[in-house]
Amino acid sequence: MPEPDNHGYDNTRSQVSGDANEVVQARDVSGGIHFHYGSGGRAGLPLQLPRGVRVFINRSSDLTALDELLLDDEDFVVYVIAGTAGVGKTSLALHWAHRARAEFPDGQLYIDLRGYDPGPPVTADQALERFLQAIGVPAAAVPNDVESKSALYRSILADRHMLVILDNAGTTAQVRPLLPGSGRSLAIVTSRSHLTGLAIRHGARRRTVETLTEAEAIRLLTETTKDYRSGDDPADVAELARLCAHLPLALRLAAERAASRPGMPLSRLIADLRDESVLWSTLSTGDPDEAEAVHTVFAWSYRALPEEAARIFCLLGLHPGGEFSESAAEALAGGNGREVRSALDILAGACLIEPSGFSRYRFHDLLRAYAVDRAQYEIPQEEQLAAVERVCDWYLRTAYNCALASAHDTTLLFTLDPAPELKVPEFADHAQAAQWYMEERFNLEATVRAAAGTRLLQTAWRLAAVLERIYATHNHFNDWRSTSLIGLSCAHELELQAEEAAMSESLGRLCRMTMRLDEAVTHHENAIATYRELGSTSSVVKGLNGLAWVHLFRHQLADAHRELSEALPLARGQRDTAWLATILYSIGYTCAQMRRLDEADDHLTESLEQFRALGDRLYESMVLTAFSYLARVRGNAESALAIAAEAVGISREMANQLWEATALLYFGKAQRAAGDVDAAISSFHAAAVICRQKGDRSREAMAIEGTGQAYSDLQRYEDAIDFYRQAVATHRQQGDKWKLAKNLAQLAHALSSVGDRAEAAECRQEALTILIEFTDEKALALRSRLTAESDVL
Repeated sequence: MPEPDNHGYDNTRSQVSGDANEVVQARDVSGGIHFHYGSGGRAGLPLQLPRGVRVFINRSSDLTALDELLLDDEDFVVYVIAGTAGVGKTSLALHWAHRARAEFPDGQLYIDLRGYDPGPPVTADQALERFLQAIGVPAAAVPNDVESKSALYRSILADRHMLVILDNAGTTAQVRPLLPGSGRSLAIVTSRSHLTGLAIRHGARRRTVETLTEAEAIRLLTETTKDYRSGDDPADVAELARLCAHLPLALRLAAERAASRPGMPLSRLIADLRDESVLWSTLSTGDPDEAEAVHTVFAWSYRALPEEAARIFCLLGLHPGGEFSESAAEALAGGNGREVRSALDILAGACLIEPSGFSRYRFHDLLRAYAVDRAQYEIPQEEQLAAVERVCDWYLRTAYNCALASAHDTTLLFTLDPAPELKVPEFADHAQAAQWYMEERFNLEATVRAAAGTRLLQTAWRLAAVLERIYATHNHFNDWRSTSLIGLSCAHELELQAEEAAMSESLGRLCRMTMRLDEAVTHHENAIATYRELGSTSSVVKGLNGLAWVHLFRHQLADAHRELSEALPLARGQRDTAWLATILYSIGYTCAQMRRLDEADDHLTESLEQFRALGDRLYESMVLTAFSYLARVRGNAESALAIAAEAVGISREMANQLWEATALLYFGKAQRAAGDVDAAISSFHAAAVICRQKGDRSREAMAIEGTGQAYSDLQRYEDAIDFYRQAVATHRQQGDKWKLAKNLAQLAHALSSVGDRAEAAECRQEALTILIEFTDEKALALRSRLTAESDVL
C-alpha cells in the first residue's frame, strides 16, 4: 500500500476549511472512536431562512394546515405547496417557517432551485453539496456522485429535527435526492407543478395555494399603502385588485406603484393600468387571465421607471445569475456607482428586485424573465453583448484578486492588464476574499458558461483557470470539474496549446483527488503530449510527476517508476531546485514501495538536502516520513520512531494540520513497530480527527485501519473488526482497490481469530481476486500469505 503522502494529494488540499463542527467521542485509549458530522450547539446550526414579505395577509387555512403537520405523528417527510406563478407560495412557506422555527431545533436549510428561472436551474447535485457543507460536512468529504451525496445527507438528517425549504422546484427529479429519509425532519417544496411523483413514491402531502379572495387582495393593497395614501375609493381599490387577478406578486407591484404616487388619484393609476399593452408572451402562469394580469402589471411598473432605471432593469436580466451585488450591477450597466445605486433603490422600491443581503439583490424568476425579454426589445444587441462582456470581465478580475488573497497555490497562468473602466474589488485578507467567493459561488460557474455562450472564449478559459485555484483551496470539486471542462474546450477552440494543456493537467489533478483515476491518466497524458510538442521541458517534468502519482494511487509501481525515471534527468537539466527535489522525493518514495531500499535511500537523501537548502520545512517533514517508512521496513523501529516524531514536530511548528495528520500516521505505525500500542492508538485517533475535519476520507480510513491493527496487536479482535469494517467501506466507496485488498486481508485475519471462518473466507477470497492485477513484491507477498491462510483452513 502506498504510504500516505502530501505531494501526491497536491498542495491544493484545503488549508482554509475552517471549523467543521465535528464532535469526536472517545473513551479511554483502549476504547472505541465514533465520529459525527456537525455539532449540537446553536453556533453550528444552519439558519438559512430568508426574511419573509413585509405584509402577509391571511392564508389562515393554509397556515392551519401547515401547523397540523407539527401535531401529526404519521411518518412523512415532504409537503408540497403548489400553485400558479406569483400566487405567494414562497411567501407562505417562509412565513410559516419563521413561525415554526422553534419546532425544528437542529436548524433550517433553504435553497431556491430556480426551476422556472430563465437561466439553468440549480441541480440536485449542486443543492446537496451546499446542504452537506451547511450541516458540517467538509467540502473534501462530500462524495462525487448524486446518489452518494443523497445517502450521506439522509444519514445525517436521520438523527436531526430540521426544516428544509426547497423553493421553486421545477421537477420531481430535481427534488427527490434532497428529501430527508425519516420523519424527524420535514421538507417543504414549493412549485408551480403538483409534483405528483412525490406523493406516489414518498407519501408527500400536497396543498394548492389559490389566489387571494377579493377581500384579502384589497387588504393587502390597503395594508401596503396605508402609510402613504388615504381616502382612496373602496371601489377603486377593488378594481385595482381585480386587474391584478388577486395575485400577490402583481398586487405588491401595484401597491408599491400607488404608494410612490400618493398624490395621484387611484382612478388615474387604474386607467393607466387598463391602457397598458401586453408587451410580451414568454411568461405563462398556467391561466390566461392571470397571465394577462401579470403581464400588464409588469409592463405598467416598468413603464413608470425613470429612463436610466429602466435601462439598468433590462441589463440586470443579462446578469449570469438571479442574485447579484451592487458592484456587479455597476459593471454590467457601465455607469457610475451613484447612478447604479440610485437605480437599484428605485427598482427595489418598485418591487422589481428585492434585497437579499448587504448591497445584494435578487430577482423573482418571473421578473427576471421579463427583464430578459425587455432587454431584447429595448437594448441594441451590441450593447447587450458589451454589457455581458463587462460583467464577465469584472468577475474574472475580481476572482483573480480573490485567488491571490485566499488560494493556497497563487501561481496563476497569466497576468491581467489594468481595466480603468471597471471598479474591481480588492481583498484585505483571506477571510474577506473567502466571503466574497461564497456569496458569488453560483454566479462564478454561471459566468464561465455565459462567457463561453457569448463567444468570449478567452475570458471563459481564463476565469476557469483562476477558479481552479479557488476551487482547489475549498475542495469544491464539482464546480472545478464543470468550469475546467468549459475552459478546456475554449482553449482548444482558440488553439492555445499551452493553456489547453494546463487545463488538462488541472483536470488530471482533480480526477486524481476524486479517484477518477482512468480519467486522470487521460488528462495527464494529453497534457504531457502537448508539452512535449511545445518543447516545454519544465512542464513535461511536472506532468510526468502528476501522472506518476496517479499510478501510485493505483499501486502501479512499475508504471510510476517509469514516468519518474524519465522525469528525473529532465529535472536535473532545469534550474528549478524545488521541482528537482520533488521528483527525487517521488522516485525515492516509489523505490521504497518497490522494496528497492538502497535506491530509495539515495534519492530521498538528495531530496532532503535540497528541501533543507530551500528552507522548505513542510517538504522536509514529508521526506522524513518516507525515511521513517524505510527504517521500519528495515526493522529499525527506534529510528523509525525518532524520524517520524521529528516530522510531527515540523508539521506542528508550521501549523499545517493535514501534514500533521500524515506525519501522525507514520508516527503511529512506528509506535506499533516499537511495541507502544497505546501510544499508537492515540496517534491514529488524532490523525483520524484531523482528516475527518479536513475531509480527507482516504487518510481518515488509513488512520482507522491503523487503529484496527493496534487492537489486533492487543488481541482485541472484536474491536479491531469494527475499525476494519469502517476502513473497508471507505476504500470500497472510493474505488481504491489496493487499500481495499489490504484491509480485507486484515479483516479476514481478525474474523478468523474470533472464529468467524465463513466471513473470513469471503474477505480473503475477495482480496485475492483484487490482487490478481498487482504484480509488485508487496502484492505478491500479500497474495502468498492469504493463499497460505486459505490452505491452512
